[in-house]
Amino acid sequence: MYKITYTAQAAKTFLKMPRNTANLVREKLAQIANDPFGSNQNATKLQGRPGYRLRVGDWRVIYVINKEQVVIIVLKIALRGEVYR
Repeated sequence: MYKITYTAQAAKTFLKMPRNTANLVREKLAQIANDPFGSNQNATKLQGRPGYRLRVGDWRVIYVINKEQVVIIVLKIALRGEVYR
């Protein structure tokens, strides 16, 4: 199982978003941590830059997988229209 770490920006977003949505995002990330390279219909590889995107309702989670350290680093969590800026 991979460990999940958050950037300061991602951790701050958790405090601002609705609690039920934050819990749902944590559950989805825990599922990915169990098998990050398995088939997950809401996670896709980003084009044009390294990393992956997880879709949870209107929210998007941008993360990278560090295979050497067995860590998933959550870079950004934002609404659909703001996450890629």
